[in-house]
Amino acid sequence: MNFPSLPRILLLLSLCTLAKTPNLQAAQPASPPPNIVFIMVDDLGYGDLSAYGAPDLKTPNIDQLFASGMRFDQFYANCPVCSPTRAAFLSGRYPDMAGVPGVIRTQVPNRPSNNWGDLGDDLVLLPQLLKKANYHSALIGKWHLGLQQPDRPTDRGFDLFHGFLGDMMDDYYTHLRHGNNYMRLNEKTIDPKGHATDLFSDWAIDYLTERAQHKEQPFFLYLAYNAPHTPIQPPKDWLAKVQAREKGIGEKRAKIVALIEHLDHGTGRVLDALKQLDLSDNTLIVFTSDNGGHVDAGARNAPLHGGKQEMWEGGIRVCTAVSWPGKIAPGSRGQHRSLTMDFYPTLAEVAGAAIDHPIDARSFLPVLFGKKFTESRPEQVWMRLEGGRKYGGLIYHAIRIGDWKLLRNTPFEPYQMFNIANDPTEEHAIPREKAPKKFDNLFNQLSIHINQAGRVPWQRKNE
Repeated sequence: MNFPSLPRILLLLSLCTLAKTPNLQAAQPASPPPNIVFIMVDDLGYGDLSAYGAPDLKTPNIDQLFASGMRFDQFYANCPVCSPTRAAFLSGRYPDMAGVPGVIRTQVPNRPSNNWGDLGDDLVLLPQLLKKANYHSALIGKWHLGLQQPDRPTDRGFDLFHGFLGDMMDDYYTHLRHGNNYMRLNEKTIDPKGHATDLFSDWAIDYLTERAQHKEQPFFLYLAYNAPHTPIQPPKDWLAKVQAREKGIGEKRAKIVALIEHLDHGTGRVLDALKQLDLSDNTLIVFTSDNGGHVDAGARNAPLHGGKQEMWEGGIRVCTAVSWPGKIAPGSRGQHRSLTMDFYPTLAEVAGAAIDHPIDARSFLPVLFGKKFTESRPEQVWMRLEGGRKYGGLIYHAIRIGDWKLLRNTPFEPYQMFNIANDPTEEHAIPREKAPKKFDNLFNQLSIHINQAGRVPWQRKNE
């Protein structure tokens, strides 16, 4: 393809400063400030909730959560894979500005490094920010942002960590990765028994039960399930139930349906605990996924194109809802486009925690209250850095401005441009010569982001 000339890029770069103006938020908390439960699931397909049209899957608990508040139909993860989205959520920065452009992995002996990120030491993570507003914070479940000091959850502001540090589990019952045990209670290695989804639900309920004894202090619970990430390993009785109900369903699809329905059950247990502990009336609940569904594992992202690891809509658009009794209208629908990182200032504003350091995110709190809201960030950028022969240790990107989107799914293929409003399934790429000004604007704005993010180190200091 013919790339546009770059004089405009150089001019814009000379005019802009790298350091962003601190995004000062007016700290006006609710009275009293709400508890916050943030549920992030792993690799959930955009079409893999019954509320989003799944024909072979039943998720009554998650569906009810969505119905109780505002459902978003155009909400985006910050990346089509795990670590970068999690770093963006907790820092309010684009992943490459947070030092996590790719997946932070456990190191396998005698193999080249396959780690693509190092969470920035200078970042103020969300639990550290909420501590200013007297919040107690806990992470239950998947961390995936570092294995050792100073990058463990309790090093970065969480008062309690009960979960696993690593990238994924090779087995939902043994919880091992490459033969290593990354399960922790704070800094202590533990060896619990049971399916990971059940354990995380149990531990979340334990935490809620404990915090119910301290209602004078609000809490932030980040509940990060690893389901339905591979290996697709539902409990046998849940698989049998799906196979009996869905006649003719293939085994691959049946397994991921069962794993998601088991996840829905665990989520329902946590939601029930909130009610039983008299916590639900003043608790804001978020449900989202870190990226789109893994198509090769049987996920359904319909009606979107593509899936996990790809910059198509199916890789980055995610099922998302926010519920807050008495504050957010039940059954409301949000068409506003935000990224996972935008929860950082939104939740800070809810809690009354002022932000006095640079972030990339923008609060969308007015949207939740049904108020008119004008987005102050014209562009949205996605990126991923990855190794192997397919990616070569290079970054690939997407950018959206208004209805126009530019993307490529590996560093070695040409960029493609789409108008998402006219072509939501991204079937008909628009050649540059058909809309050269749109193409050049997208490419130039993307180049500015790449230039700025290139100054942020991402390699571990001990590698």
